[in-house]
Amino acid sequence: MSTTSFAYAALIGGMSSGFAQQTIPNCQPPNAGEYLLLVVSPTADNQKQLRSALPPKLKTITCQYLNETVTRIGGFNKIDDANRWARYVSNIVGLSAIITTRPTAPDIVQSQPPQQQTVNYNPQALGEGFAVLVDYYNRPELANSVQQVVGGNVGFVSYGQRPYLLAVYTTNQSEAYNTLQKLNDRGFVTSIVDSRKVIMLRSTVRL
Repeated sequence: MSTTSFAYAALIGGMSSGFAQQTIPNCQPPNAGEYLLLVVSPTADNQKQLRSALPPKLKTITCQYLNETVTRIGGFNKIDDANRWARYVSNIVGLSAIITTRPTAPDIVQSQPPQQQTVNYNPQALGEGFAVLVDYYNRPELANSVQQVVGGNVGFVSYGQRPYLLAVYTTNQSEAYNTLQKLNDRGFVTSIVDSRKVIMLRSTVRL
């Protein structure tokens, strides 16, 4: 998949007034072990075009994810299947997608308590590529465990006005998906997103 597969389409400005007035529910999280495809589809035309291009066996729901209107497509048990459909949606319909997942087992990663540190605050957007984000549920000490899995430094970022641990930032698609798979296997809730939408808050989290 090219990096443009995760580029975001124009959002609120393209919505019709009637559609904008609809109440759209928040997206339900993926089931344990499920890979979820969230296709950015802010307008009724986007959603109609997307549904017409997908087979009926794929269940689609329009919902809100990080303040964006998306079409939720679930039921993927393998990351390769989700990736293939994300590429299909990008090539055929021209819409971008986010892939997210949830671990099959509860998070049992052992962590050490955080220690005080002094870090320079210099927020800036990442460049083009893929960012693998970890939802740490207000437990920054999980950065130690994430670092052990990825074998490198873990950053602290903001995406969709929410904080995340940054496991990997890369332009290599295979590296991004392999990292997501490893983190999911270890019990972390992870997502792959367009890195240009990610704001770096701290390049390295030290606990």
